[in-house]
Amino acid sequence: MPEVIARLVALGEADEELHDVRVSDGPEVTADASLDWLIIGFDGDPSGDFEAAQSVISWTDLGTGGEEEWQVTVAAIVHRGDTDVVAARARVYEIGSRVDAWLRTDPSLGLLSLQAGIGAMRLTQDQTDRGAQAVLLMTVAGRAFT
Repeated sequence: MPEVIARLVALGEADEELHDVRVSDGPEVTADASLDWLIIGFDGDPSGDFEAAQSVISWTDLGTGGEEEWQVTVAAIVHRGDTDVVAARARVYEIGSRVDAWLRTDPSLGLLSLQAGIGAMRLTQDQTDRGAQAVLLMTVAGRAFT
C-alpha cells in the first residue's frame, strides 16, 4: 500500500489538469488557503479517525505467494467563496474524474502484479463559513499478488 499511495500522489502532482489543485499526501498542517484539494490517504475530516488505507492478505500457498486486497481513501474537496453548491459539486467531480482517468489509463499504476480502480464514491455538500463546500470521497480499491 505505501507504493500505491506514493504513486497516486505522484500522479496528482504531475497531472497538468490539476495545476490549480493542492495535492496532498495525507493530512497536512498548513496555512494554505487553497480552495481545491486532492488528498491521498485521508478523508479530509480533521475530527475523524485518520485512516489512510486498509488491506487483507490471503495466502495462496504455504510459501511466499499471497494476494492482497486493499483500499486507499482519496478525498477531493472544493470550497467556494459563494453559496453556489452546483458549481462546487461540478468542480469536485472534475477533480475526482482525474483519479478515475489515471486508473483507466493504467490500472497497474505502473506497479507489478497490481490492478486498481475506483471502488466506491460518496458525495457530501455543505454551506460553510467559506461558502459552499463539496467533498467527494473515493475508495481506490485493488489487489496485488505478493
